[in-house]
Amino acid sequence: MSRPRHALLLLAAGGSRRLGEPKQLLRLAGESLVRRAARLGLATAPAEAVVVCGAHADAVWRELADLPVRRIDCDTWAAGLGDSLATGLRALSGDIDGALVLLCDQPALDAAHLQALRDAWQGDPARAAASAYAGVLGVPALLPRAWFARLAAGGHDQGARDLLRARAADVQAIDAPALAQDLDTPEQARAVTGTSLGANQGEE
Repeated sequence: MSRPRHALLLLAAGGSRRLGEPKQLLRLAGESLVRRAARLGLATAPAEAVVVCGAHADAVWRELADLPVRRIDCDTWAAGLGDSLATGLRALSGDIDGALVLLCDQPALDAAHLQALRDAWQGDPARAAASAYAGVLGVPALLPRAWFARLAAGGHDQGARDLLRARAADVQAIDAPALAQDLDTPEQARAVTGTSLGANQGEE
């Protein structure tokens, strides 16, 4: 029996209003956060990989253009994370069984955790596998295809989080407390990257 096929869905459309600069382009150990997230996601061997761009789209895409990922633009990115998620889900192929949803602003993300999510979901692909941190279920998460239609309709400001909470009985939780670390303010970003904002970022 063949294993279920998952897609990588990297949401990289946000405007980083509180931060004041695109967090997708912040660098950790010389690598932009968006490229790092894409690289770690690709290590799960997805059947396809989609990156949703919005604010700073061209600058973000320059970080990824040599990777085996497909760019999808979300014109309504400013409406919230839910619109980016909906745009990405609608772009996935019809033979995909699940979507590994990633963000760019989790510097503690690692390949081992993503592979644990993938393995848990592959063992029971009718259920989701989600990260557990700070008392919530959140992304990264591998969502089953049966959830796509509801999320693809949009209107979910928190992306998949509300649905993960509502359907907690159908979610396999994988602990990842370090993923609670935020990159929303200049002080938080400086603490993680060790540099002042703007020091390592290219021009759009």
